[in-house]
Amino acid sequence: MAGGFGELLRQLRRAAGMTQQQLAESSGVSVRSISRLEAGQRTNPRLDTVRGLADALGLEPDARRGLLAAAGGDTAVAADPGPPAQLPVRSAMFVGRRDELTRLDRTFHAAGPGGTVVVSAIGGGGGFGKTWLAVRWAHDNAYRFPDGQLFVDLRGYSPTGQPMPPEEAIRGFLDALGVPPAAIPIGLPAQTALYREVMAGRRMLVVLDNARDTDQVLPLLPGGDTHAVIATSRDRLAGLITGHGATPLPLDALDDTDAWQLLARRLGSDRLRAEPGAVTELLARCAGLPLALAVTAARAALRPDVPLAELAGELRDSGARLGALDTGDPAASVRAALSWTHDALTPAQAEAFALLGLAPGPDISLPAAASVTHLSDEQAGEVLRALERVSLIQRHAPGRYRMHDLVKLFAADQARHGLPVPVREAALRRLADFYLHTAFAGGRLLDPHRQPIELGIPAAGCHPHPLPDRAAALEWFEAEHPNLLATQRLATEHHWDRQAWQIAWGLNDFLWQQGHSRDFLAVWSAALTSAERLADPLARSLAHRGLGRVHSLLGHHDEGLDHLRRALAVAQDAGDQHGQGHAHRYLAWVCDRQGNCRQALQHESAALELFRALDLPAWQGDVLNMMGWSAALNGDHDQAREHCEAALALLQRHDFPLGVVATLDSLGYIARQTGRHADAFDYYQRAHSLCRDLGHTNFEAEILDGLAHAHLALGRPEQARTAWRQALGMFQAQHRATDADLVTRRLATLQD
Repeated sequence: MAGGFGELLRQLRRAAGMTQQQLAESSGVSVRSISRLEAGQRTNPRLDTVRGLADALGLEPDARRGLLAAAGGDTAVAADPGPPAQLPVRSAMFVGRRDELTRLDRTFHAAGPGGTVVVSAIGGGGGFGKTWLAVRWAHDNAYRFPDGQLFVDLRGYSPTGQPMPPEEAIRGFLDALGVPPAAIPIGLPAQTALYREVMAGRRMLVVLDNARDTDQVLPLLPGGDTHAVIATSRDRLAGLITGHGATPLPLDALDDTDAWQLLARRLGSDRLRAEPGAVTELLARCAGLPLALAVTAARAALRPDVPLAELAGELRDSGARLGALDTGDPAASVRAALSWTHDALTPAQAEAFALLGLAPGPDISLPAAASVTHLSDEQAGEVLRALERVSLIQRHAPGRYRMHDLVKLFAADQARHGLPVPVREAALRRLADFYLHTAFAGGRLLDPHRQPIELGIPAAGCHPHPLPDRAAALEWFEAEHPNLLATQRLATEHHWDRQAWQIAWGLNDFLWQQGHSRDFLAVWSAALTSAERLADPLARSLAHRGLGRVHSLLGHHDEGLDHLRRALAVAQDAGDQHGQGHAHRYLAWVCDRQGNCRQALQHESAALELFRALDLPAWQGDVLNMMGWSAALNGDHDQAREHCEAALALLQRHDFPLGVVATLDSLGYIARQTGRHADAFDYYQRAHSLCRDLGHTNFEAEILDGLAHAHLALGRPEQARTAWRQALGMFQAQHRATDADLVTRRLATLQD
């Protein structure tokens, strides 16, 4: 029939009174190609070529359809379908995503007019609104693509579990582009070649939604330099990014403002404003997941007479939350959306995913993940990368991974229903031991002179993270302390009492030095509960001691003294001289804070005697400094200076930098009280510099207060004001209300 096409083309050209040269100039088709077409030497001519010839000849509709039909043979389509417009209807629930839409705009504009192919791989887990975003941008920018828009759901993650073969997607595109079925060749390579030939010269947008992986997408890239492609997938499509210059665009959860707007779209702002507390809880339970918000909005819309507080209550139970976010329609179910991704995992990946869902805390590091999954670091890294690739986890910082709240609930659900109780418990014990033993090593680095404790052997498969020095310990604690707090709560709930109180020991110095007073109070309160269940006198004494310190720091002096007296009594009953010495130290500290210097000196003398008997020179130096401080508060400055200078020598000799900081602070105070303000400034400067090197913000706030006094005495009010403002910020952050009030009054006096 190709010869029939050639004859018909020749007749139509002559009827139009055009030579081959004139037709070539009008259509953009070469004279040689026209000559070959008319002679029947070319079969299956490209449809865009045929349309160009029909336009140049100015054919009437009937003649145009005839020419197109002749080009396709006996089974050809009967009409030119025109530019395809396959985009789905945009979602009425789409809100926000301003930054992502802007990035898509920039990606497109970066190509320039008729520029290179733009591929934006939009990554994100199930229910994050990838399709909503792609369709919204495609509709907003459809005018940029006059030759049409192609769309296909590749079913990469779907209830059937069978992704769409690329051949099926290409056949759908060719059909939309007007290629007759009989003209579509057999085999993916030939179909891809024809698809790209038909697309050549056009300006079109191609949206490849829900791709399984890069291999599914590659045959569907149109080629040429006039098209834009948006691919969405739960997979990161790394092959597109590295091999085809794709721009990655990962999606995160919606913020509370956009999440509120999404609910308002369906329920109306009046209904939301009528129950602000319930709406706040709904937003928290949905955790910014667009699908969860849409399901919640649909359930509320279907039950207009039910208060939102009741719906919020249904989501309150974490064990039942996923069930409450299920409408019965797989397309509108958070659990179903996540299960389609989960079904694509290997058995090893699925087990690791489930165990990671059990891990307490907001995120997890690679070493911790290796312990909970009982894998080597290398194996755990491979699993984490696989889970990240399909957007079940996110690497939010180097070496650190987190799950969306609802994904984590789903993972934990998989663990509860798919893994035996002994497997789950062993995994959590490995993780608890990982945090405990690493924190123990870190605590000893922060203060090597602490009263020691003994740990048991880590659980089999647990590999504590090595910490080479103090700086590494501080960095590790800074990253992990929320997970340590969560792990201690887990240990308390499971009555793993030894781990619970020993985690408090490991966290002690970090929380104290960084001024995390409320966390300090919480961990030692939990430790005391566990210590009492164990009937362990050392644990009980340490817990009472920790609680006595923090209560006094927060201004609760009566509670502080009560705990410290109990700590002393327990240590005395157990014959623990080391514990007795520290109980006396902190009792003296509280007495000083209350202005009872004479009683403080009595406790300090008792502590000094105990530490001398134990041959602990570093702690002797620490107590001598305390005695100097008490003497200074009592007005005996010569005795104070003598004690503190002796303390400084001991502390420097025995490498106790925290004690050195405290002693320099004491010497600064003594110099200030005796009118030696330049000396005071020097002591405070040295203390402040060393304190900052140690990262001890608790001490730093107090030293800044002294530094401000020295500045003021030396006629530098602006520097004093700056130092007090810094101290005030630290006291407030540490919830030290009494100290903050004192500094506030000093600033007010300075301003007057």
